[in-house]
Amino acid sequence: MKKKIWVTLITLFAGGALAACGNNADNEANSDSEGNGDKLSIITTFYPIYDFTQNVVGDEGDVELLIPAGTEPHDFEPSAKQIAQIQDADAFVYHDENMETWVPDTVEGWEEGNPNIVKGTEDIELMPGNEEEHDHDHGDEEEDHDHGEEEHEHSHEYDPHTWLDPKLAVKEVEAIRDQLSQDYPDKEEAFEENAENYIAELEDLDQEYESGFSDAQQKSFVTQHAAFGYLANEYDLNQVPISGLSPDEEPSPERLAELKDYVEDNDIHYIYFEENASDKIAQTLADEVGVELEVLNPLESLTDNQIDNGEDYVSVMQDNLKALEKTTDTEGEEVQPEESTE
Repeated sequence: MKKKIWVTLITLFAGGALAACGNNADNEANSDSEGNGDKLSIITTFYPIYDFTQNVVGDEGDVELLIPAGTEPHDFEPSAKQIAQIQDADAFVYHDENMETWVPDTVEGWEEGNPNIVKGTEDIELMPGNEEEHDHDHGDEEEDHDHGEEEHEHSHEYDPHTWLDPKLAVKEVEAIRDQLSQDYPDKEEAFEENAENYIAELEDLDQEYESGFSDAQQKSFVTQHAAFGYLANEYDLNQVPISGLSPDEEPSPERLAELKDYVEDNDIHYIYFEENASDKIAQTLADEVGVELEVLNPLESLTDNQIDNGEDYVSVMQDNLKALEKTTDTEGEEVQPEESTE
């Protein structure tokens, strides 16, 4: 009798174990078909590219940020481990070789499609950068110009900061969408729908900027580095930068003296600095002329805290608009554009 009971228990236990194994196998199969099994692995360079790509890809892939939060992307050079991480991904999305100057040499010789390479500024015409060093047109040559030593010294031949113009942000999202759709046609419908929803947000943002600057009483604003040229051109403003296209460029004493006179002569009340960069030079100028500092974020990176708090491209650009309106809504004589030093 005892033997019969033990046989029965062993049979039940074995059957339960087999059933559990079968359920686990089914769960794993379902997980592969519904979860990460068919998801794309996508590496993006710096924050705006990450945010744009994330909004295009949605649930169709896992999008990662290569350049850590708080790191200056102008100066970034990838490690061997990070290059391997890119090559292991399905797709690599970058902004432009004028920003990520390391990309052309890094991807040279890679087998096509391993990974698929997506350029955010595809078909976007860039403005000339350091014109005093480069004296040529920026037409088709932009696609084929030499990526030589000067770029790796972070001397920008073309201004890379297109993402700070909401209209050009739309074009960049469209470029990312189109290239990913071409590489992964089975996901094209999802990419189209995701991009359409996000572009609607960007178009609303553009309308906020249009409305905010429609009656600008002062159009010139002094900023820490020359990141806002596209934004200024789009909304009929005048950027007066302390330093050049790279935030680590330091102005000469002569340049600071010129800016001091300019701020005083035009009764400017704010100088804009970058929250995630050193404000020493902007603070020095502000102290000398007795004006306030105000944050204007070029969105080259967000801190972990900002990301954890739910800040993103749209919300930070809305904060930038409010900050700029402190200047453009200031009553008084119209601020005169800065005279060319050429």
